[in-house]
Amino acid sequence: MVVVVMAGRPLTIERDLENCDAMLYCFHPGTMGGPAIADLLSGREVPSGKAPMTFLRDAGQAPFYYNHTNTGRPSNGTETLLDDIPLQAGQTSLGCTSFYLDSGYGPLFPFGYGLSYTTFEYGTPVLDKREYVKDDVIRVSCKLRNSGDYEATEVVQLYVQDRVGSVVRPVRELKRFERVKLAPGEATTVTMELPVGELAFWNADMEYTVESGDFRLWVAGDSDSGEAVEFSVM
Repeated sequence: MVVVVMAGRPLTIERDLENCDAMLYCFHPGTMGGPAIADLLSGREVPSGKAPMTFLRDAGQAPFYYNHTNTGRPSNGTETLLDDIPLQAGQTSLGCTSFYLDSGYGPLFPFGYGLSYTTFEYGTPVLDKREYVKDDVIRVSCKLRNSGDYEATEVVQLYVQDRVGSVVRPVRELKRFERVKLAPGEATTVTMELPVGELAFWNADMEYTVESGDFRLWVAGDSDSGEAVEFSVM
């Protein structure tokens, strides 16, 4: 059973996923959507799209977006959810971290997520150096390999986190992305450049500036994966 969804927004599809073998989300594909969907379902083409927004588990999680600001009580992944509480359980404290009792903490699918008919393996990002000044350009490279059986295109995404700012900063921000086409078993090194000036933000004094400090960087297939590397701006 393959479900094709044509919609203009992310829907709560967790229940539907449990009752199908695969789902193709089309986002109102337009007048040529029919032939495009047929090509994807038949295997003539390989999916390479990525989710342009976060998919929620249920509407009660809204608003939910990938570049949310940090919380002082982050979820640790061990919280007890509603369905796990025994019947007739006595009153107890379930902690005080940022999560939904009936939905957990994370989304159904993060921003930038998307499957393919093949799989891709990411290496650890490598920076040209670990300390930068505000006029520098960050150069990062990452090995990417098509570890599956089909030629396909991967959307490689670069995210950054400003670990400490004068105002609260997002947990991740998308700064670059690049489409890379690889044959089965083929590997390549993807290199991206990011001027340090693009790490600027509006501070409490309404000045658009790059603040010195520590940062994290990811090169990954979505906003919730990848291995972080750290660097500093002096």
